[in-house]
Amino acid sequence: MARNRYYEGPPSDHFDGTRFFNPGQQSTDAGLSAILRWKLARGAARWPASVPVTPAMPDARVAGLLVTMVGHASTLIQAAGWNILTDPVWSMRASPFTSIGPKRVTEPGIRFEDLPPIDVVLISHAHYDHLDLATLRRLQAAHDPLMAMPLGNDAIIRAGVPDARCVTGDWWEALSLAEGLTTTLTPAYHWANRWPSDVRMALWSGHFLATPAGTIWFAGDTGYGDGAIFTALRERLGSPDAALIPIGAYAPRWFMAPQHVDPDAAVKIFQDVGARRAIGIHWGTFQLTDEPRGEPAELLAAAARAAGMEADRFVAGEVGQVYDMLDNVPMRASR
Repeated sequence: MARNRYYEGPPSDHFDGTRFFNPGQQSTDAGLSAILRWKLARGAARWPASVPVTPAMPDARVAGLLVTMVGHASTLIQAAGWNILTDPVWSMRASPFTSIGPKRVTEPGIRFEDLPPIDVVLISHAHYDHLDLATLRRLQAAHDPLMAMPLGNDAIIRAGVPDARCVTGDWWEALSLAEGLTTTLTPAYHWANRWPSDVRMALWSGHFLATPAGTIWFAGDTGYGDGAIFTALRERLGSPDAALIPIGAYAPRWFMAPQHVDPDAAVKIFQDVGARRAIGIHWGTFQLTDEPRGEPAELLAAAARAAGMEADRFVAGEVGQVYDMLDNVPMRASR
């Protein structure tokens, strides 16, 4: 049996002693034949090589609750004077390599040098489009933030960023980040790896962030499955004031459904958790799957209308745009 290189701990309802798993859900493990079936079908839409972005210029500190879209799953949350990044990726590619792998078509919605002082980084899992060691090294050198993440991911980060300050936890565990600031790690239906040899050896999660200005749930990456984890979130933690929910990287569904929601399922999640407002993330920056670049935003708007929702309750996040999550008024980014 393979040895887990990142985490040692007792077996649980989602850890078999070596690998983490999604209890009671469809397996996310895909064999070579399934991958070849997907890739040989050549169904991927053609994306533009680049999409223009007007980067935002955030204030150093904010009293309320603002979210700035950096791109993909990277956002800047500014809450009650704290500055928090989710899954920060400023690199050109979501890849272990600098010359191959998915290349970004949008520049970051905030220039790295224009970031305010970063207090906390939330990591959801170890895939390269979410855990980028090059960016974490830059953040550690410039800001020395506290980094919060699920089990095993700290070993990956400390190997590449030796001085990183890491705190880790299991699903449903609350981590203290600062006075009045906590994150509770929430379950997700997903998986993680860095290489073919370490599949599901580090845990994946969302983050339910509690701040003096309000609560915001960063879902991380997830499929919908039976939906039980989303109703459980509402029952255990209450409905968040705001949510960051993935809407992209879903096609083809026969392959992606166990690990990534589509916009219809994202709206179900929004309803299940009872969020007041949500931003659709995980779309339009890196082409990871087959759907056209703009389709997630179009399908989200259609799914929200079909559910009878007000148009601005759940919107696709545009890179460089700033959203006021308390007043429900989106603010156009400016230089």
